[in-house]
Amino acid sequence: MIVGTGVDLVSIPRIERVYRRHAMRFLRRVFSTTELALLMARPFPLPSIAARFAAKEAVLKAIGCGIGPASLREVEILAKRGQKPAVRLSGWAARLAGERGINAVELSMAHESPFACAVAIAYRKQEMGGEG
Repeated sequence: MIVGTGVDLVSIPRIERVYRRHAMRFLRRVFSTTELALLMARPFPLPSIAARFAAKEAVLKAIGCGIGPASLREVEILAKRGQKPAVRLSGWAARLAGERGINAVELSMAHESPFACAVAIAYRKQEMGGEG
């Protein structure tokens, strides 16, 4: 059962400007250590950084809070090149998702200069074999 959807679009050049001014401060404020390891293994990571930034915002919208009560670091986007992205929530993001009955988030990301975008669908998985 779908509980919420979220979409976000970001300018890759805007993310690049922030990255060039505040590189590690920006990255540490937005991404986990695991995410950074995956991103920095790429030969040109800025489009992927922008897509994951958009994905974090889309996920927060899908769980119904946006940035504010939950932070971007509470949404981890874990995806190796060529694999389906996985979403892991922590802190307030996980708490708010739990209150809404959300137990899974599907995510799609794309980038084509000058933009990166993401769509997230938050849903409640139904138990098999139960009533209803």
